[in-house]
Amino acid sequence: MVPPPRTDRPWTYARSGVDRSQVSSALAVLLDQVTYRPPPSAGRLVDAPGHYAGLLRIGRETIAVTTDTVGTKTKLAAELGRWEEVGEDIVGVNVNDLASVGARTAGLVDTILCPRPDPEAFRGIGKGLNRGLRLARCSLLGGETAVVPEIVDGIDLGATAFGFFPRGRRPVLGASIRPGDRVLGIPSSGVHANGLTLVRRLLRERSVDLLRPRVGGDRPIGEEILTPTRIYSVVGDVLADSPATHGLAHLSGGGVRNLVRLHPKVGFVLDRWPEAPSLFRWLQQLGGLSDEEMFQTFNMGIGFVLVVGPARLAETRRRLARAGAPDAMEIGHVERGSGVSVPAYGLSFEGYS
Repeated sequence: MVPPPRTDRPWTYARSGVDRSQVSSALAVLLDQVTYRPPPSAGRLVDAPGHYAGLLRIGRETIAVTTDTVGTKTKLAAELGRWEEVGEDIVGVNVNDLASVGARTAGLVDTILCPRPDPEAFRGIGKGLNRGLRLARCSLLGGETAVVPEIVDGIDLGATAFGFFPRGRRPVLGASIRPGDRVLGIPSSGVHANGLTLVRRLLRERSVDLLRPRVGGDRPIGEEILTPTRIYSVVGDVLADSPATHGLAHLSGGGVRNLVRLHPKVGFVLDRWPEAPSLFRWLQQLGGLSDEEMFQTFNMGIGFVLVVGPARLAETRRRLARAGAPDAMEIGHVERGSGVSVPAYGLSFEGYS
């Protein structure tokens, strides 16, 4: 067992240096300044505020675009000299967001910022990137490598991905979610690429040896935390055309609060949430984190969610199994109200930020 943390106040994501409410406030100020609207000839913006990807209607076609970074997981990669995992994350963190609007992944452009080119690190990033592209069935269209020693002191990784809606498919934005729907969850592969600033702070504060397994673990803890983001884009693509699929969500930064982005006027009751994998409980004990902090920062073992009509629940699960997610499980339901609740932990969240 890990001894109780030696701290006079509990650790939170905000205390580690990332305050999501401050991020939201800063973004609101930025967006207030972006008032330009291009002429219709440049395409029509599809209104999907707060969703996982931006949507643009061009003629009869709609494209989806999203961008994200691997974040401070690259710091852990540098410390361990392992870069393949975060190379794969470049793909996962982006294509999973495209899947959350029902788009089929088409292409990706990557971005690498570094103080100097490092061939060995780049080789590992390339191997992981290639693996992620294969899993997502996605093309690498190009990218940008910027050598900026005055801006960064380590390697920063990100990408922009785009997708489309084949055969007349409409974006899946959650508008058809209604009380009585069932919530299915697909397990994650670990912490993915979220909350790493907090994780790394806890590891450092408690002087955890990254090269040794944790109690109950079977791999070095550094390697376990580096496990790449599970890629759900193919699964999402298979289910996006089904009329039974009312909503899709990638549980990334923000944890279960991401479900509010699908529909703000229904309540998501996660009353069948599975027991969290031992890694999350180990991290919780390591930092003395509250259940609230865990569920609003990490995915807690479920990385992707589908909201489906109850009449076709069994059919949806069969399709998920054939598409590569036989481990999908029912984790809750939708009812009248608002927000997200996890009754077993006495938790309730009204908003995303």
